[in-house]
Amino acid sequence: MKALVQRVTTASVSVSGRVVGKIGRGLVVFVGVARDDSENDARYLANKIVNLRIFPTEASKIDLSALEIKGEILIVSQFTLLADLRKGRRPSFTEAAPPDKARELYDYFVDQVRSSGLKAETGIFQEHMLVEIHNDGPVTLMLESKIK
Repeated sequence: MKALVQRVTTASVSVSGRVVGKIGRGLVVFVGVARDDSENDARYLANKIVNLRIFPTEASKIDLSALEIKGEILIVSQFTLLADLRKGRRPSFTEAAPPDKARELYDYFVDQVRSSGLKAETGIFQEHMLVEIHNDGPVTLMLESKIK
């Protein structure tokens, strides 16, 4: 499982011109599910993300987590994070989980984030989405459950 995490001041996701998820200060998390991922991967990433110390203290040091600042989280499914670009010019998505498995683990990941007590909004799985992000810093991090 892969997650691209961006620290934001505000963000929203729209489907067919309608906002379906919107947050203030917090994190946007793009999530890609691989064929061999399990609930353990989703649990690991959810816990890691809500506890990442990437928000500044008053002294401007990056030392606070989303939990500590009571940040909000916008979670967006993005199978393209699993793209294999090693050969040719067209991405291969053979490592991405099939849609039914991906949806199940994506939903489990969302539930795990919500169980932290933080507000968590989402996009709509398998829909074309427009994501508006006000990246703060910018701070963007890539996490993988298989690299622990």
